[in-house]
Amino acid sequence: MNPPDRNSTNLTSVPLLGMAVNAALASLKIVAGVFGNSYALIADGIESTADIVTSLVVWGGLRVSITPANEKHPYGYGKAESLAGIIAAIALLGAAAAIAFQSIREIWTPHHLPHWSTLVVLLLVVAVKESLARWVGNLGTEVDSSALQADAWHHRSDALTSLSAFIGISIGLIGGPGYEPADDWAALVACIVICYSGIRLLTIAVRELLDAAPPKHFEDQIRQLAREVAGVLDVEKCRIRKSGTTYFVEIHVEVDGDATVQQGHDIGGKVRSRLKNSSMRIADAFIHIEPYRNIPLPDREASRLD
Repeated sequence: MNPPDRNSTNLTSVPLLGMAVNAALASLKIVAGVFGNSYALIADGIESTADIVTSLVVWGGLRVSITPANEKHPYGYGKAESLAGIIAAIALLGAAAAIAFQSIREIWTPHHLPHWSTLVVLLLVVAVKESLARWVGNLGTEVDSSALQADAWHHRSDALTSLSAFIGISIGLIGGPGYEPADDWAALVACIVICYSGIRLLTIAVRELLDAAPPKHFEDQIRQLAREVAGVLDVEKCRIRKSGTTYFVEIHVEVDGDATVQQGHDIGGKVRSRLKNSSMRIADAFIHIEPYRNIPLPDREASRLD
């Protein structure tokens, strides 16, 4: 099985870095919240500890997904990455619900304004977590990992809630008495964004688990690669399914009907090698050889029914 574009060991270390950052920031938030009279910051710090568990799940899913194929699992363990993505997306939705619940409770509970020093801590958290979210998100997009993309949104959700708290606390400090719940209202707005992202990431991971077809342009690239192999006259069918960060391809190529079995076999081998050695992260390709028929593709199905 060909490895993904990025080294698998490097990918599995990404959630570990997130765990370390979350642990450090969680401690900072809780301490700053206690001394700065910010219940929202304390709750945010506790929520960050839950992100450590999520990153651990993502790390485990990535580790399992790169396990080599064996007799029990001839297609490998790539689906573990999608499962980790589903768990991370559900955890993201759970975090949004928890933040919303906490915010609503704080709105109805009278409390003092936090100290201005909490704003400095919140700005630091926003800068660190958004930078981490962008880095992890770019890696997730590059290798098409739903688990890493979900983990990136956990970091971004932390940045969003901290940014909301910063805006709310600033409004409260400027407005004075009567504006204490401003940060809680801001957090509720952030929850909408977090919830939307959680649903989107959950949908992507579930589709991958159910072997949904990749985008049309991806299939077109595979068809084009196959057509460029000498001896391939056309491509009839092409089925693709994603497993982890790699793809399995089943493709029907058409060759000269008078070609020998050996010639057809050799052409098929070249197509397989061409696909596996491409930059499209194809773990394996299953090639079916068929005799070429000079019939336009849209008319082929109709001709079979005659």
